[in-house]
Amino acid sequence: MDFETEEIEFKSCITGDLYKEVIAFANTNGGVIYVGIDDEGNVVGLDNVDEEYTRITNGIRDAIMPDVTTVVRFTLQENKVVRIAVSEGSNKPYYLKAKGLKPSGVYVRQGSSSAPASPDQIRRMIKDSDGDVFEEMRSMNQDLVFDSAEKTFAKYGVAFGLDKYRTLGIVRNGLYTNLGLILSDQCLHTVKVAVFGDDAKTIFKDNKEFGGSVFEQLESAFDYLMLCNRTVSEIKGLERVEKQDYPEAALREALLNALVHRDYSFSGSIIVNVNEKEIEFISLGGLLPGLSPDDIRSGISQPRNKALAEVFHRLRLIESYGTGIRRIFGLYSECPLQPRIEVTPNTFKIVLPNMNVASSLVYDGSMVGHGSFASERPAPYTTGQMQRIVDFIKEKGRITDLEIETLLGLKKTRAFTIAKRMRDMGLIEAVGRGDGKVYVLR
Repeated sequence: MDFETEEIEFKSCITGDLYKEVIAFANTNGGVIYVGIDDEGNVVGLDNVDEEYTRITNGIRDAIMPDVTTVVRFTLQENKVVRIAVSEGSNKPYYLKAKGLKPSGVYVRQGSSSAPASPDQIRRMIKDSDGDVFEEMRSMNQDLVFDSAEKTFAKYGVAFGLDKYRTLGIVRNGLYTNLGLILSDQCLHTVKVAVFGDDAKTIFKDNKEFGGSVFEQLESAFDYLMLCNRTVSEIKGLERVEKQDYPEAALREALLNALVHRDYSFSGSIIVNVNEKEIEFISLGGLLPGLSPDDIRSGISQPRNKALAEVFHRLRLIESYGTGIRRIFGLYSECPLQPRIEVTPNTFKIVLPNMNVASSLVYDGSMVGHGSFASERPAPYTTGQMQRIVDFIKEKGRITDLEIETLLGLKKTRAFTIAKRMRDMGLIEAVGRGDGKVYVLR
């Protein structure tokens, strides 16, 4: 009498569990299934073995995805037993077509039985088979709809349809990829926008979450941010000049940058925080190895999601890699306060200053304000000087008043004014007093 083992399975007749066993062996180390032998190892045979043999081969071909028949060999034995030899597959995970890429459809061998695979096991199998590029991996959801994508492609006059899916990278080996999931209406990632009533970002005034296809997130989040983008009137001579808090193109580029370059292997949302002074865009995924914030400011870019970036490029939503950030800084070239880039190992943040607030900064005790009382005197210092101080602190960890004077070639009073202004703007903070006082980044 034989017994079932990790590599041997008995079935007295054909049941739905047969497909699960084939999947489990293909997803693990392979094995052999005997149809016509009961659980105790007794040969019972199949009544109409030729008909059952055809039913088995056709069922395995039709019920399992991707095609597992290349690693399955069938043998019809003289004792009316069908022997199914299953090798470990190279296109794991295999799954029940009717259930999809989820635990109820994916099985692995555990001892002498087959069990549902955990989500982590499924993701690991996909990564091992498809490689480590997230957007190229098979999507765990294969029931995708592309209504939003179709509308967006039509809006920009670019062809979109089943024949384009493979070219774009939406489909690979007949299955939807994670890029397809990101572009689909079933995209799991979102953009969260929070509006705060204080500088510390602790008092909520409003918040929204935008889901669906990345195209829908782009449109909806941008429209909402434009509602937060106030217009201020300023009198210059006899003319009334209206100026928005943020350049419309800067908001667009910052949002596009977050959507195109975020790390979609993380499940968290893109975060956009808004208050009276600034808007910050925070996306998951730090800079790729070899890049620095200075590189990004200079327009050097290495896209994390090349296929996604190419889709946005086809739609002319982005021009080419790296131009978006450079364009943002160009839009702020005349602003006394520049955008900031802050990077951690797992996040990328770009902060856009409110231009109307920046234009009302105090210079030498005078207010450059809005309206008919606005002073047109130039600022006694430049943004470049501020950036040099910030860069110095980044390199050295701190800076003293004397070092500011030396670094900028200024007298004590002017250097003190710049340091005070940077403290008021929240760029730096003072530690200690008197001769021991130093400034560090906030």
